[in-house]
Amino acid sequence: MQRFSLPFVLLFILLLSGCGQGIKDPINKEINEFTFKNQNGKDFGLENLKGDVWVADFIFTSCETVCPPMTANMTKLNQQLKEKGIEDIKFVSFSVDPEVDTPEKIKEFMSRYELNSANWNFLTGYSKEAIDQFAEKSFQTIVAKPNNEDQVIHGTLFFLVDRNGTIVKDYSAVSNVPYDQIIKDIKSIR
Repeated sequence: MQRFSLPFVLLFILLLSGCGQGIKDPINKEINEFTFKNQNGKDFGLENLKGDVWVADFIFTSCETVCPPMTANMTKLNQQLKEKGIEDIKFVSFSVDPEVDTPEKIKEFMSRYELNSANWNFLTGYSKEAIDQFAEKSFQTIVAKPNNEDQVIHGTLFFLVDRNGTIVKDYSAVSNVPYDQIIKDIKSIR
């Protein structure tokens, strides 16, 4: 009987080591189901992303600090992937100020960047409380809009999500963005 248990144990260890698919120190956190509205006012959610590798972030259109460079950096990542022939990656930006960020405002914000709206969905259409909870539970990141303020406090990371809706890694999104590492990690889970 021990003869059968050793191969079984080895197989089990190999299967467990496959989680994160070769990514160093994977997060392996499942994202909760969601359906929100995209920049076109259409329902868009986790179900639309099943089977796709995607990169997510949390930003808002009237941000005066980190969101413009985050969006520029996400655009640069998208362009670098395209240059390497990797065009099947999706991008998702969750608005952390959904009561202000209407689809119209989002479209205007997106027009400032050379981004591909065919593979980038900027989501809104939920309450402030809903995005606060969703960001914390699914992405373990903070979202908080102080009373009587127009700026929102939020995390500044890019999140790499695999085909099963599991966050595998996060990266700096404002400065020193590790583009080469992100692309390498994307290739390892495609």
